[in-house]
Amino acid sequence: MKNVTYKQKNALMCLLAILIACIFLFPLYWIVVNSFKLDSEIFAGTPTLWPKEFTLKAYQDQLGNLRITMKNSMLIAAGSMILSLCLSVPAAYGLARYRVKGMKIFVLVFLITQMLPASLVLTPLFLIFSKLGILNSYLAPILSTATISIPFIVLMLRPGFLSIPVELEDAAKIDGCNGISAFFRIAIPISKPTVITAACFSFVFAWNDLAYSMTFNTKEAMRPMTSAIYTFMNQYGTKWNSIMAYGVLLILPSCLIFVTMQKYIVEGMTSGSVKG
Repeated sequence: MKNVTYKQKNALMCLLAILIACIFLFPLYWIVVNSFKLDSEIFAGTPTLWPKEFTLKAYQDQLGNLRITMKNSMLIAAGSMILSLCLSVPAAYGLARYRVKGMKIFVLVFLITQMLPASLVLTPLFLIFSKLGILNSYLAPILSTATISIPFIVLMLRPGFLSIPVELEDAAKIDGCNGISAFFRIAIPISKPTVITAACFSFVFAWNDLAYSMTFNTKEAMRPMTSAIYTFMNQYGTKWNSIMAYGVLLILPSCLIFVTMQKYIVEGMTSGSVKG
């Protein structure tokens, strides 16, 4: 009887999980389906769950501009990810391994920076980048998006480094490693899932950025994919099927990252959860 009750509860939880997943995934499904419809069908009185007239025209219209905008997005996202990791990984390790005076203040500052909206720092960053002469370049959005990723990555990696036994690094030092080599040969390999998770989030943060790229780059040829979606909204109307198709292409890299790196992301998010 107990076994039957357990199976019933398990089946009920599975059905509930499927229902919740369908609710959350339906907007994504609706975007994909509408990208294969004509605008006339999208605005029809009776919504259709599947295109009556399947068309790829909305995707074909993207090919001309997609090459430039995707290149810009890739350069900005990859540059921001590399910069964020180069600065955040050593910072998180230092905060985890060394007793720094005012440690709680450092962590509090990192937490506060996560609460600041992008609009609050746009003007100060614009003035700084203007003085440095890096407006209308890839460097400006790379630096600005890195400011979002760095505090988040530090807070994510620090518990993982804290969970690594100090004895492992001490043993490596006995075998001839110094502090830097022990960091690269012991701490980084053990924290590989967390570092990969941090890299994925950093890439996605920069890939999805709109405010910084639109503010610091006024040249159309240097704007990323997120800003190009406005080209389908003009005084003559809005091309909704083109917007949906462009949205699918925009979120596709993020989906591929989280699907292919799911193993590392799950492991990285739980790393250091025991000791923090």
